[in-house]
Amino acid sequence: MVLFVPTAIVLYRRHGVLSRWRGLSFASFLYYCLAAFCLVIVPLPSRQIDVCKVYADFGHPQLVPGNTFNDIWKEAKGSLSLNALIIHNPAVWETAFNLALLLPLGMYLRYHFRRGRWTSAAIGLAVACFFEFTQLTGLWGIYPCPYRLFDVDDIIVNSLGCMLGWALAGPITRWLPTLDSIDVRALERVPVPFGRRLIALLLDAVGFMFCLPFLEAVWYFLGGQSAFGAFLVALFVFVLWFVLMPWVTGATVGKHVLRLRLVDKDGNRPPAWRLIIREVLLAIAFVPLSLVTLLGAIFLVVSATRLVEVMADFNLSTLVGIVEDRPGEVAFAVFAVLVSVALPVGFGLFARLHAKHLGLHELASGVRNIALPPTKASTPRCCRKNARTRRQASSDDSWW
Repeated sequence: MVLFVPTAIVLYRRHGVLSRWRGLSFASFLYYCLAAFCLVIVPLPSRQIDVCKVYADFGHPQLVPGNTFNDIWKEAKGSLSLNALIIHNPAVWETAFNLALLLPLGMYLRYHFRRGRWTSAAIGLAVACFFEFTQLTGLWGIYPCPYRLFDVDDIIVNSLGCMLGWALAGPITRWLPTLDSIDVRALERVPVPFGRRLIALLLDAVGFMFCLPFLEAVWYFLGGQSAFGAFLVALFVFVLWFVLMPWVTGATVGKHVLRLRLVDKDGNRPPAWRLIIREVLLAIAFVPLSLVTLLGAIFLVVSATRLVEVMADFNLSTLVGIVEDRPGEVAFAVFAVLVSVALPVGFGLFARLHAKHLGLHELASGVRNIALPPTKASTPRCCRKNARTRRQASSDDSWW
């Protein structure tokens, strides 16, 4: 969840859309990375044991390539039977699982990230080295000594597994749709996805709420004391961020990050009065929630110690006592929270259900979002062929 917003920003900038298939592909890749790392470090030794003493043998890394074959022969105890050499040989199965550990990585690198053979080999080698050095350093210093063995053969086998996965991804993913073709079809249906606009708005709201307290503090230290003056500072920051910046540059900070631009019905940069209408309606929807969130954060910071004491003995009777003691304040707080949540949810549902995914602020102001070309534009195979034909025709015409 922490990585969702930055991941969405990168995908929207690179591909213009966050399709379900691409999102599922990345989510599964993230899950695989976490699972693979856990396989390398768990089970964790207990803090009560002396790691340096219990795992003393692991303090000497295995640096001889090919030593795995000696381990296999040692586990077979000189027997040449199939059971002893393969089926019931733990060294063989350990090698097989090391081979399988980075096999999915190679498949993801080829299918999702579109990496070539040698780039994938380099990434697989780097990940294998990271795993082994994580074991050698005792989880990067968390434990005073290593509790797993650093084995150079594991690096070799892990790297080979990554390359095997890359090779298998070719015939296996041939049955799957390419992510670029899915992106093209999604952008043909909705050129500016709702989620892209929502994340841009989220970035603007967070940036505005982050800058506002600092500017208010500057105003206060310069001698400002009145509440009306503080309101004027907040209004100035709002107009600067949401009206003047898009009027001059064509977009807010969040929309610049998501490669979006604001235009009027004719495709031109909108005049200031249209931007004012747009942002006033957006303020009606989102400013109450921002204020409630800010006040809640301030309350939590100021009353953190008291809240810990209250929550330690919190029960239903405590809640009833608070309501009985301060019914007006509790009712106002509940009403403020409900209204601050209902307004943006209502605006979002209206835009989501609209035929062209336009919000009330866009319909009233006549200001729309357009998307700049993605940084990694996707072109279908047929279009690439047509483009080559046009270039060839153009070169022939220039020759004549």
